[in-house]
Amino acid sequence: MDTLCGSKFWDSNLSLHTDNPDLTPCFQNSLLAWAPCIYLWATLPWYLLYLRRNSQGYIVLSRLCRLKTALGVLLWCISWADLFYSFHGLLHGQGPAPVFFVTPLVVGVTMLLATLLIQYERLRGVQSSGILIIFWFLCVVCAIIPFRSKILAAMAEGSISDPFRFCTFYIYFALVLSALILSCFREKPPFFSPKNVDPNPCPEGSAGFLSRLSFWWFTELAILGYRRPLEEKDLWSLDKDDRSHVVVHRLLKAWRQQQKQAARRQKAAAALGKKGTGEDVGLLRGRPQVQEPSFLRALLVTFGPAFLISTFFKLIQDLLNFTNPQLLSILIRFISNPEAPTWWGFLVAGLMFVCSVTQTLILHQYYHCIFVTALRLRTGIIGVIYRKALAITNSVKRESTVGEMVNLMSVDAQRFMDVSPFLNLLWSAPLQVILAIYFLWQIVGPSVLAGVALMVLLIPLNGAVAMKMRAFQVEQMKLKDSRIKLMSEILGGIKVLKLYAWEPSFLKQVEGIRESELQLLRKSAYLQAISTFIWICTPFLVTLVTLGVYVCVDENNILDAEKAFVSVSLFNILKVPLNMLPQLISNLTQTSVSLKRIQNFLIQDELDPQCVERKTISPGCAITIQNGTFTWAQDLPPVLHSLNIQIPKGALVAVVGPVGCGKSSLVSALLGEMEKLEGKVSMKGSVAYVPQQAWIQNCTLQDNVLFGQPLDPKRYQRALEACALLPDLEVLPGGDQTEIGEKGINLSGGQRQRISLARAVYSNSDIVLLDDPLSAVDSHVAKHIFDHVIGPEGVLAGKTRVLVTHGISFLPQTDFIIVLADGQVSEVGPYSALLQRDGSFASFLRNYAPDDEQEELGSKTALQGTEDDVLLIEDTLSNNTDLTDNEPVMYEVRKQFMREMSTMSSEGEAQGRSASRRRLDSSEKTVQVTEAKVTGALTQEETAATGNVKLSVFLDYAKAVGIYTTLAICLLYVCQNAAAIGASVWLSEWSNEASMEQRPNNTSLRLGVYATLGIMQGLLVMLSAFTMALGGMQAARLLHHSLLHNKMHSPQSFFDTTPSGRILNRFSKDIYVIDEVLAPTILMLFNSLFSSLSTLVVIVVSTPLFAVVIVPLAALYTFVQRFYVATSRQLKRLESISRSPIYSHFSETVTGTSVIRAYCRSHDFEVLSDTKVDINQMSCYPYIASNRWLGIRVEFVGNCVVLFAALFAVIGRSSLNPGLVGLSVSYALQVTMSLNWLVRMMSDLESNIVAVERVKEYSKTETEAPWVVESSRPPKGWPPHGEVEFRDYSVRYRPGLDLVLKQLNVHVHGGEKVGIVGRTGAGKSSMTLCLFRILEAAEGEIRIDGLNVASIGLHDLRSQLTIIPQDPILFSGTLRLNLDPFNNYSEEDIWQALELSHLHTFVSSQPAGLDFQCSEGGENLSVGQRQLVCLARALLRKSRILVLDEATAAIDLETDDLIQATIRTQFDNCTVLTIAHRLNTIMDYTRILVLDKGEVAEFDSPTNLIAARGIFYGMAKDAGLA
Repeated sequence: MDTLCGSKFWDSNLSLHTDNPDLTPCFQNSLLAWAPCIYLWATLPWYLLYLRRNSQGYIVLSRLCRLKTALGVLLWCISWADLFYSFHGLLHGQGPAPVFFVTPLVVGVTMLLATLLIQYERLRGVQSSGILIIFWFLCVVCAIIPFRSKILAAMAEGSISDPFRFCTFYIYFALVLSALILSCFREKPPFFSPKNVDPNPCPEGSAGFLSRLSFWWFTELAILGYRRPLEEKDLWSLDKDDRSHVVVHRLLKAWRQQQKQAARRQKAAAALGKKGTGEDVGLLRGRPQVQEPSFLRALLVTFGPAFLISTFFKLIQDLLNFTNPQLLSILIRFISNPEAPTWWGFLVAGLMFVCSVTQTLILHQYYHCIFVTALRLRTGIIGVIYRKALAITNSVKRESTVGEMVNLMSVDAQRFMDVSPFLNLLWSAPLQVILAIYFLWQIVGPSVLAGVALMVLLIPLNGAVAMKMRAFQVEQMKLKDSRIKLMSEILGGIKVLKLYAWEPSFLKQVEGIRESELQLLRKSAYLQAISTFIWICTPFLVTLVTLGVYVCVDENNILDAEKAFVSVSLFNILKVPLNMLPQLISNLTQTSVSLKRIQNFLIQDELDPQCVERKTISPGCAITIQNGTFTWAQDLPPVLHSLNIQIPKGALVAVVGPVGCGKSSLVSALLGEMEKLEGKVSMKGSVAYVPQQAWIQNCTLQDNVLFGQPLDPKRYQRALEACALLPDLEVLPGGDQTEIGEKGINLSGGQRQRISLARAVYSNSDIVLLDDPLSAVDSHVAKHIFDHVIGPEGVLAGKTRVLVTHGISFLPQTDFIIVLADGQVSEVGPYSALLQRDGSFASFLRNYAPDDEQEELGSKTALQGTEDDVLLIEDTLSNNTDLTDNEPVMYEVRKQFMREMSTMSSEGEAQGRSASRRRLDSSEKTVQVTEAKVTGALTQEETAATGNVKLSVFLDYAKAVGIYTTLAICLLYVCQNAAAIGASVWLSEWSNEASMEQRPNNTSLRLGVYATLGIMQGLLVMLSAFTMALGGMQAARLLHHSLLHNKMHSPQSFFDTTPSGRILNRFSKDIYVIDEVLAPTILMLFNSLFSSLSTLVVIVVSTPLFAVVIVPLAALYTFVQRFYVATSRQLKRLESISRSPIYSHFSETVTGTSVIRAYCRSHDFEVLSDTKVDINQMSCYPYIASNRWLGIRVEFVGNCVVLFAALFAVIGRSSLNPGLVGLSVSYALQVTMSLNWLVRMMSDLESNIVAVERVKEYSKTETEAPWVVESSRPPKGWPPHGEVEFRDYSVRYRPGLDLVLKQLNVHVHGGEKVGIVGRTGAGKSSMTLCLFRILEAAEGEIRIDGLNVASIGLHDLRSQLTIIPQDPILFSGTLRLNLDPFNNYSEEDIWQALELSHLHTFVSSQPAGLDFQCSEGGENLSVGQRQLVCLARALLRKSRILVLDEATAAIDLETDDLIQATIRTQFDNCTVLTIAHRLNTIMDYTRILVLDKGEVAEFDSPTNLIAARGIFYGMAKDAGLA
């Protein structure tokens, strides 16, 4: 170098050992000038590659760009001017040194390159160039030193030695500075970029380099979130690469590739197996032959590249991590050496700051990169699972419940997202450990091995604790799953539980599970406390052991400040990877389980789309089956065998047969839902399908009918008319815009079925498959639907219709009838032919059809117009419709009212939070009800609470934990930090002995005190963790208990207006947060809070000057924290609200797959699901960015603390000893972490404490009357006669609604059989609900055997009545549990009841007998069998009063006859009240009560009523009975 410059390159006397440092001219002209150029040329190839790959379209030449280019050209000119000046000198014999030729040449070419880059970036659409900003920045930094040197030299000499170069240099400096400033501005968006239609694009895409580096682009949202709670419309739309369909498409492509490869490998293996000789085959058999496609590989292919980028950031950050301890060591040496020039100290302090800031910026780029990748990962997995769920076979669906599939999507996909950020630790942790040990070895030599050995020994201990906790967690997950499953069933069948008074039995079951869950939780909380103890004590013990060994090994080893505190800071770095490893390993094991589960799900069999031939078919036919044999699953026996069916185009075919003969299976086989074992199925044309149990989506009624087709008003109107939905629309609050709850909760069975039918009519398909749609509706409605929709005159005439039915009256109008028996076709033919054939069908008909029915049918095809309308206000308001109309809307209005109140009030605090519902007076209520009619939303949107979490919620939780416990925890923390500070101060004193030049003789004392303080600190931590665990458990128990008991006591109306998902969410998500998240969060919060405070205390004590900057720093910190918490809390709330629709949509889809596939709507549903995931991501993405935004700002405050601690140490170096400086700076280096965690934990606590608020809200809802009133219990054996009397009885569903029953006076004598009939909405069901006090009287009373039912407890009343409800609901568990949950009856009684309910043969054929497991909702029994189980329940109870609620609607006539016969014989002396659809069942009753609009219209014996020719006569005439 010296020859290049012709002078000395480096001179330490000039540069280091002086109070006025400078660099040699040679150094300035060579290395310093080349540094920026070297950087630019080094990054060039990679940058060009990147630009070639990513083009955004070109940017029009702007003024800014022209200016930048002009500056570049000028800089190039300046450099060449320098070069020519050197040549000029050479010609004139001055002979400048070679460096004056080389440097201008290098700089000139580089400036030219920079100018060209500016233009190339413009053509590739780069708005802000990071590469060039860094280049100009380096140019300016490297030019600052010559800038100072040249002025100092000129002042020293009194004249300028080289005026030309002096001038060019300052022009160069000015130009470079201008270039730097200009490059910080960003260009306009590219010209040909796709026009951004986003109303609210994410600012990150167009943000400049510096804005991206510091996440400044997020600030706008942070400010907005601070000003007012964020709403969904404030969120940015997603970047193209983050959108679901893009991500899912990439992942699916990779997965399909894996599947192809696996299939190829499978083939190859099979081929090898065939080639081998006999022996080889034997050997090969030992090996697993199955080659499964690897989902992990698919994930790596899709998301690997993004991971690599993050790895690069992580590597730089890890290396920078180790510079600060080195700088600390230099700083302590500087303090120990009074001769050192002061500027060294300032330089070290500055370097520490620069190093920390760089580290912060890089770390957050890394995090941002990795978290966004993790988010995409989750999106991809959710999308792939959703698409798979639409294609799986029924056997797969049977093995995994809806809940399990939703779990794959919610829990398992989330696990992947959670583990992603830790994956880089797999290589980064070992790297950090090696580097730390290397640096420690430099300081304390081999003694470091003692500390490392201890750490390594603690790893298995940590691992063991983690494994044990993992095991507990798995067990606890099982318990939690079973508790949630039970809760979900309880909520599904809550009405039945209330009617049977079975709540206590189920309450006991839930509490039993909860108790075992809490025991496990307690154990894992104690383990958690032990692991916290290890975590806190490890760094301390390791320091203790290392320093102890170091001091004791050799007398000459003296502990000074540098060794002590640099070791401490290195051990602190080491602590993180070593503690993360066990956590990473347990996370990885969890994720690998999830991976297996997802992979297993993805390789399950899919339905064969080719199973039904859609293209070719024999001419004239619409549907043919040739020799078809079908099964539900490969391992089950076939349900249908050797079917041969041909259905001509446009025919109406009825399929009839007894229960369980395979009628519904036949329809499924036609849809391709069953597995075809042999034969051929062909169907030509589009298909519509109406399932037996209507599948209704949670959207408006109109959307349910249109089902994704565009609206054609005429066709739509016709469909509604034909399906008799117009009268319903008048009654429903929002007409056809009424929102229908999940599973059609706010509609009666009949309405659901008719909507399902309207969907089929509107779809205008060629083939319509109808699976018994007429069973759920009244006879006259059934007739209307047959005439107007299905029959020869109906809207579907001309289409091919396959109708599964139990109703006989319509059979004469069909083209032909298929009679099934035991899965085979027993007879086929037109009605008349089958009657003449005199086979099983004919005898079946003779038994059931009234004699005159045949003649009736011909004459009476349509009803008279006027009568029609009256008929059709029919089953509109059945069981629970009006229960659900307007409460939520009242609640909305009430909330609106509250909101106005609160904005008027001075604080404007809780924005209409539901906790503060006020009762409004009656005048206001009426207003609301009318408003309710307008909107038609059933269930109010789940609202995101806004604003601050109220202090009362924290108090609620503290009370639940226990006030004394809370205080004890705080106290323990104070003591623990005192111990920690004590230990550090003791260490600093000890290390100062070395500088006092005295021989240490009391090593053992020093070590002993240090050890005692440290161990004490650990024990206190453990104690506080134990205390917190106890408190947390206590709170979890109390909160769950009050929630559960309140829900069990809630009135039925609550469950009708609140979606079960929302209540379940309280029991699952919120209870989980209270169980497992809150206590650790609070512990972490206390940890960070106290450690931040102790840091400040230590720094202020050692350098009192620091107190000056505490206030501004604290202000900055609080300022950032307030902005962050407000925004991030709201983002988190929005995120959790937008998450549940993904899962509810998924479970809705899974239950309706057959309908979705039948209508070929799979793709639309995929798009719908993607949209829901995107909406969720829209709040996730800013949430991730908000954490980075906060991190950078908070860490900046932390870095300032480091800077000032070091600066003040340098300033006060005369009065400070090295021990104190080491203490204060090593504490300062840790503060960044604590400050960051502190804000995080505060906001986490605020987000999570919401769970307490939500649970509390549902623990305080109003309850029904007490179950037992001790003071007035009915006498034993009540009611003796079963006499029922309604006196002036009126009832409404909820306050503010109209009366449903008005002034009812009915007297039923004991033992009478009374049939209750009336058009739907007349109040039939309401009457029975009143008897059970599901509805409480508005006025009047009901007396049973003279006792007013309102005066006794609900259970005393309900346990003495028996009902066979309309929907037969079973709970999962044994059959015995379903019949007798309290174990009140003997085995003989139960068998007796089964015998009478005709289930004896079925149950005794089951290997488990009474312990036969019913699946969820009794899915493994047919609807008819479930109804018989309900009958058996009634037979067991044998109470005086029996209520039958339309129980025979879904059953074939034979079963119906069995039930009716049983009731006649077994309940001979009981009072029986029957709500009837089929009049022939009640024609022999004592009296018949006809209700009309909630009033008694007629009440007399059937013969008298027919003679009177009133309403009843009309109904009987419709049914062909009069």
